[in-house]
Amino acid sequence: MGYLFCWAIFRGVKNSTGLIFLYFSQSNVKIDCVYNHSKQITFISTMKKFLLPVFLIIISSTAFGYFTSTVTRSAITFKTKNMGIGVSGTIGGLQANVHFNPADLVTSTIKASVDAGTINTDNSSRDEHLHGEDFFDVAHYPRITLRSVSIKHRSGNNYSGQFNLTMKGKTRAVEIPFTSTQTGGTTTFKGSFKLNRLDYGVGTSSLVLSDEVTISIDAEVKE
Repeated sequence: MGYLFCWAIFRGVKNSTGLIFLYFSQSNVKIDCVYNHSKQITFISTMKKFLLPVFLIIISSTAFGYFTSTVTRSAITFKTKNMGIGVSGTIGGLQANVHFNPADLVTSTIKASVDAGTINTDNSSRDEHLHGEDFFDVAHYPRITLRSVSIKHRSGNNYSGQFNLTMKGKTRAVEIPFTSTQTGGTTTFKGSFKLNRLDYGVGTSSLVLSDEVTISIDAEVKE
């Protein structure tokens, strides 16, 4: 991607006026100052030190936007047991930032998040309880995030990833086996894994509600 360019006028000591030229891309930032008083080197150096971290913050947030993947389809479901009876539900609002290259898994990354407020079990009373403080506390923790640590190839289109799953402010490592199928610029991911809800402070120990939850993911993204 080419460089972006902008400039700004600043006024230094003794009412001298200069220009700050900024060139930045995803990977680097260059700040050039053109000043109409040759002795004001100290002032220019100070301006560079001040502006560089500011623009690094801007660029890092902008770069993330450049690479946000488009989720064209997603179906995320979960299953558990309550009083020995299977209970299932869905979670929506998937957002993803995917760089997946089967030929270069070392640099491949998968980052995704879902909207905890969309948890739905087709029971309004139960869903209200799940959204509350005792369970997912969506008012304070609106999103559940997943970030890859490493990805390994198993066989064919089968892979296994080590991920950090963050829910209710708690992060735990999970291993997720998944398949990846690429067609053009579209990649379909399918995977399933189990977690212990108590590890994330979702509910409390119960004689009727199982601690184990199975999560299934079926998503299609465009990079």
